[in-house]
Amino acid sequence: MSITDDTDDFAVETPRRRKAPLLIAAIVLVLVFGAIFAWRSMRMAGSAAAYAPPPVEVTAMRVKSETLPQALRATGSIEAVRQVVLAPEVPGRIVAIRFTAGQRVGRGAPLVQLFDAPERADRSAAVARLNFAQIQYDRSKELEPTGAEPRALLQQHEAELAQARAAIRQIDARLAQKTVRAPFSGQIGIRQVDLGQYVNAGDAIATLTDLDRVHVNFSVPQQDLSKLEVGGDVSVRSDALPDREFTAKVSAIEPVVAGDTRNIAVQAVMANPGRVLRPGIFVTVGVEQPVRQGAILVPTTAIQTSASGDSVFVVREGKAALVPVTVGSEVGERTVVERGLSAGDIVVTTGQVRLQPGAAVTIADTSKPATR
Repeated sequence: MSITDDTDDFAVETPRRRKAPLLIAAIVLVLVFGAIFAWRSMRMAGSAAAYAPPPVEVTAMRVKSETLPQALRATGSIEAVRQVVLAPEVPGRIVAIRFTAGQRVGRGAPLVQLFDAPERADRSAAVARLNFAQIQYDRSKELEPTGAEPRALLQQHEAELAQARAAIRQIDARLAQKTVRAPFSGQIGIRQVDLGQYVNAGDAIATLTDLDRVHVNFSVPQQDLSKLEVGGDVSVRSDALPDREFTAKVSAIEPVVAGDTRNIAVQAVMANPGRVLRPGIFVTVGVEQPVRQGAILVPTTAIQTSASGDSVFVVREGKAALVPVTVGSEVGERTVVERGLSAGDIVVTTGQVRLQPGAAVTIADTSKPATR
């Protein structure tokens, strides 16, 4: 009975003794692999620290507050103060053209002559009738006081004389319509007719433009109405003359706001020295406003625009920080920053495309803004 029990106990303990070495071996393997992984991680970390990327070289500037002259900007166009399309008042055949394209002419200068032989013949006949009426009147005026002719006949001859004079004035008016004259001094445009051509009343012959003074027409939003006044100065620039600036004075402000755009039409007048500004030229108009104190401006190249808004890179403790900003108007190659920057901040002007937030940077130049 006892022999049987000892045999059973031995059979139970033998498998347990076999599992113990396997468990110890597994634990040893885990420790070994853990040590290898730890050693590898420490080595990789050391390598990463040894090969850290060098600082990015950028160009930057220190922001400072400025006194900024302000102006209300608008786009407009030039219009001549006096400009007409020359055209005949009556139909007729052109028998003389007394101008060339581009010529300057004075007020009243004859430009085009229409055929007027019938009117001149009518005038000769009217002059003859006037002379006869004058003779009749003079004789009646001598005879009426003596009683040789009745007073009624004198009055009749007096009326006939007045009619003869009126007939000549009427013919002279028709003759004047046969000559197209310059209504004011100016420059003739391109000729639209030829010698011998038959023209109807109103057919265009050429344009006549006085370039000595011009209008500047522009419009501003209704919220800027309070910034305008008649007699105020406006600056005028055009890309046709990029190196010149002109000064005009507001001459009229439209009393009605446009219903479709909610803009107000404004007209200014200015001298045109050298007649360099031509009607139809687009211009940029600036209405001077009170200066702004403490304005922050940065080069436009420093501002980055993305779907999340505008931002700039600022250097803080040798590292790049991306700062959201609110921008205002552009002033030449610079832009006003309304919010986000303060005087003294160092703003990256070039090289920001290679930056990431937190990257180390070295500043190549802080004295002036760089340009692309």
